[in-house]
Amino acid sequence: MGNLKITGKDLLEIGFKSGKSLGVTLDVVRKKYKNSHWDDVSPVLKSMISDPESYLNHNILGRAAQTLVVREVVSPITQINETPLDFHIYGLSEIENAAVEQLKLASRVPVAVKAALMPDAHLGYSIPIGGVLATENAIIPYGVGVDIGCRMCLTVYDTGSDFITGNRRFLSDVLKKNAFFGMNGNDTTLEHAVLDKINETDVVFARNLIDKAQDQLGTSGSGNHFIDFGYVDITDADNEFGLEIGRYFGILSHSGSRGFGAKISNEYTERARKSCMLPDKVKDLAWLDMNSQDGQEYWIAMNLAGDYASACHEKMHERISKALGLEEVGRVENHHNFAWKEMVNGKEAIVHRKGATPAGEGVMGIIPGSMVSKGYIVRGKGNPNSLSSASHGAGRLFSRTKCKELFNKQEVASVLKNAEVTLIGGGLDEAPDAYKDIDTVMSYQNDLVDIVGSFTPQVVRMAASSEEGLSWKERKDKKRKDIERRKRKEIRESRR
Repeated sequence: MGNLKITGKDLLEIGFKSGKSLGVTLDVVRKKYKNSHWDDVSPVLKSMISDPESYLNHNILGRAAQTLVVREVVSPITQINETPLDFHIYGLSEIENAAVEQLKLASRVPVAVKAALMPDAHLGYSIPIGGVLATENAIIPYGVGVDIGCRMCLTVYDTGSDFITGNRRFLSDVLKKNAFFGMNGNDTTLEHAVLDKINETDVVFARNLIDKAQDQLGTSGSGNHFIDFGYVDITDADNEFGLEIGRYFGILSHSGSRGFGAKISNEYTERARKSCMLPDKVKDLAWLDMNSQDGQEYWIAMNLAGDYASACHEKMHERISKALGLEEVGRVENHHNFAWKEMVNGKEAIVHRKGATPAGEGVMGIIPGSMVSKGYIVRGKGNPNSLSSASHGAGRLFSRTKCKELFNKQEVASVLKNAEVTLIGGGLDEAPDAYKDIDTVMSYQNDLVDIVGSFTPQVVRMAASSEEGLSWKERKDKKRKDIERRKRKEIRESRR
């Protein structure tokens, strides 16, 4: 009796190509041929590759053979509606016209039932950042976004704000040693129940991403993702933390589902484009029917990515809390770049929030500003006109490319100094003046949220724009972590 251990690389070597057929076949072989020898299995698989139609009714390999059969299916192009939906726009004077027109176009897809635009809105892919779109029995993968479940998380600690005074160097060191950004994984193998959920899911594509999920658990993305130490000011006596009005110390982080979510987004966007043919100008709005297999798979995978994003924040905060030696007294977190099943106009709909904060009645959330301006802890009012949503931040004034033209390091350093903010990493594309004024943005949301408190950044950690910004020691540590990560991956592969 054999003890078959097989990887995707083995299948690639005998003629399989990357894609759905690889994942399905790998799943079938591991389950059904686990007690066989590779020398007995590989000839059968090669035969299936050469003539998949003869294996369509095979009692074991039928499902795998179906993924190899190429059928020419010409889907008719689905036309969009002539006129957009009427929708509420909050803070129109703060929003570029291109973002407004983009949501108007998105609201013309036949499955759209309601839309809204938040005051931090700016141009995005398919749906503007700050756009909310409700659809009937359909989900738009690109309407959720590539960084599925991108999330804010605030932890408040049992110490006053004076903890920052005199401790800036210590706090900087804590973030340098315990916060990991960009493509690199963690410096150690972490455990979390979400990894078991990914490893056991029936969605083969998501399950095959377990190595990437394991490597990047507890880490943060690049771009506008951050981990900050700062002041937490509680201003509402009836706050959900049970804290007295006053100033506290806290951590605020912003990150999403990393490569795990990005892979899911790209895969199911491609599937949607194949099954839902749309005119070129709206092709990124291709949707999956919620009654279809792909629609159900994406829904499960999207929620896994959301759980994974939450787990990453949990591990980041857990690690930093341990390094600080402090006890937390409160936490609030919320997704954006996600879709929810909610009641809209008296019927269940799929509500896509592309860079928008859930603001249902009593729902807590965080709306950050920039690295030198405060963000707000909010409680939703459940306003149906905004689809129970609020902005997810201050919103960009300038694109990343434009920022590099407009700002220089000296100017940014001056702004940081005046705000008494210590910055680790970051680039000109995240310059404070790249963002709208958060208080102006909040002034348009009085009907959407109540303010419970605020967070003011003091020590900010972001991904370095390149290795150029790293010290010799940091580059050496990065190289060591790369080697350790590869070794961990090899060990996991050998245990399969």
